[in-house]
Amino acid sequence: MPSRRELANAIRALSMDAVQKANSGHPGAPLGMADIAEVLWNDYMNHNPANPNWANRDRFVLSNGHGSMLNYSLVHLTGYDLPMEEIKNFRQLHSKTPGHPEYGYAPGVETTTGPLGQGIANAVGMALAEKVLAGQFNQPDYNIIDHNTYVFLGDGCMMEGISHEACSLAGTWGLGKLTAFYDDNGISIDGEVNGWFTDDTPKRFEAYGWHVIPKVDGHDAQAVKQAVEQARAVTDKPTLICCQTIIGWGSPNKQGKESCHGAALGADEVALVRKTIGWDSPPFEIPKDIYEGWDAKAKGAKLELAWNEKFAAYQKAYPALAAELTRRSNGELPENFLEKADTFISSVDAKQEKIASRKASQNALNGFGPLLPELIGGSADLAGSNLTIWKDCKDVNAQADGNYIYFGVREFAMSAIMNGITLHGGFIPYGATFLIFSEYARNALRMAALMKIQSIFVYTHDSIGLGEDGPTHQPVEQTATLRLIPNMTVWRPCDAVESAVAWKMAIKCKEGPSSLIFSRQGLPHQQRTVEQLELIERGGYILSDCDGMPEAIIIATGSEVELAMAAAKSLNGKKIRVVSMPSTEAFDAQDDAYRESVLPSSVTARVAVEAGVTDGWIKYVGLPGKVIGINRFGESAPADLLFKEFGFTVDNVVKAVEAVL
Repeated sequence: MPSRRELANAIRALSMDAVQKANSGHPGAPLGMADIAEVLWNDYMNHNPANPNWANRDRFVLSNGHGSMLNYSLVHLTGYDLPMEEIKNFRQLHSKTPGHPEYGYAPGVETTTGPLGQGIANAVGMALAEKVLAGQFNQPDYNIIDHNTYVFLGDGCMMEGISHEACSLAGTWGLGKLTAFYDDNGISIDGEVNGWFTDDTPKRFEAYGWHVIPKVDGHDAQAVKQAVEQARAVTDKPTLICCQTIIGWGSPNKQGKESCHGAALGADEVALVRKTIGWDSPPFEIPKDIYEGWDAKAKGAKLELAWNEKFAAYQKAYPALAAELTRRSNGELPENFLEKADTFISSVDAKQEKIASRKASQNALNGFGPLLPELIGGSADLAGSNLTIWKDCKDVNAQADGNYIYFGVREFAMSAIMNGITLHGGFIPYGATFLIFSEYARNALRMAALMKIQSIFVYTHDSIGLGEDGPTHQPVEQTATLRLIPNMTVWRPCDAVESAVAWKMAIKCKEGPSSLIFSRQGLPHQQRTVEQLELIERGGYILSDCDGMPEAIIIATGSEVELAMAAAKSLNGKKIRVVSMPSTEAFDAQDDAYRESVLPSSVTARVAVEAGVTDGWIKYVGLPGKVIGINRFGESAPADLLFKEFGFTVDNVVKAVEAVL
């Protein structure tokens, strides 16, 4: 049987060889963390390489994602479907081994990492999901949901502000099944970190309420094992294991230096590493006994079989709970949910209320929430403004397994934690703040879109309509830039009905995240036929029309739809069509025939109206058209005065239409 060090050296060999072949990558972290990874994966990780999606598997997150070959080496060696050819294709076009771990490519990769700090935040979300799901489904003698979340992170993750946000929450929530291994090697890209990172990290995490194990020799397998045992013994706090390591361990000329952080070692140095660590095999060859020492397929099959047998007993004892857990784990909506959602939308239409769309959003949560036990969410300290609390909410905290999360003023961590909850499975998460503060969370939104996962981002106070708080809080470019994110679906509804439809579509959408953008000010109900009601989910539809082909088309979203309707009415004698376009992404996804029916190419006289930057609307109005928007920052004043100041008046829209006719 190979020694622990020999097993760890297989990670080192694969990592340095793959980076060398690609002539690109980060060998330092895999070489430095190989001994820690060997202990964790061989002694503690409960997983089944034959079924990467086993519901009760332990989750492993490589937050310092630049060390991706560590993750790829682990899943290859333990028996996942990641053949050696993919290791050889590291960082190459269309390979399953991209430069940073990407969700959906290699099996065993639980999340996309690389932007530092987000992996640990995702892991917090995963651990929270495990805790809440266990609270909802476990019964005496039936711990059906019972797994751990392990995360590796380095100095860069610790420096990023999101790690402060997320780890503070992890301590508050008492996530005892979260264990983080801090690769404390004192090196980042610019060199020794003591010139710019002198935090007392153990004390910092103790202050967060973590169990901290300092000064563990990360190259001593027994010391690492003892630390993990200590971590497992503490069940009411997350644990930080501070592993002191040498970056690039085994490289005679580059270990302990920034030169091995982000570049191939070089052929000569790779040869020296082989000699130093006693690795005799050629590149990309693993001895049979090493493979056997790593192989986790038999152990994984046994673990999953035991769990399946326990679940079968649970199913007999609690058939309704078992069926519900299976449904949620499979990501299926409750039976007849969409039909019930449509019934709710029809009831909203019948009320014909003038209300702020943020209030309409809360009403939708009250309508859909009782139908969706998997709905979980909250706000970044703005619940009273975002209106995210609904009538059956129960708080999530260290003691309770609820469905409402108080994130505090942590927009970035909130969004990344939501992504972790989504990736864990069993929930549909939402999180809210003011639209302007989507900027704080932007990279987590991008990561959700990159992974094509269902996180629902709720943004209120959507324009200069928030008024007196002024330009620091008035979003101008945010809606447009959210629309620029690939795979992100943005909804900016014009009334309570469109708000309910936006929620329905976000709940239904499993192919990517959604951003729901709501107003502070009241919006009037728009009259619709049954057919128009059904067309809202297409993203753009004819709200008001004329006889025959229109002479001009006004396109609007959100609060500006009211303005467009009033302008059309004022254009007596003109054949005007008003198009409400709550989601440009949904509209663009329709077939050519439908889009042509709404925006016929023969009608070139077009005006778009939206209280935001104008460039994105050129594609719909064309160069001859006009866009009434805002290409400067707002001002502090009551909303009605601001709309007049910035040209959002019926007269101005009428003049714009007359100018293009």
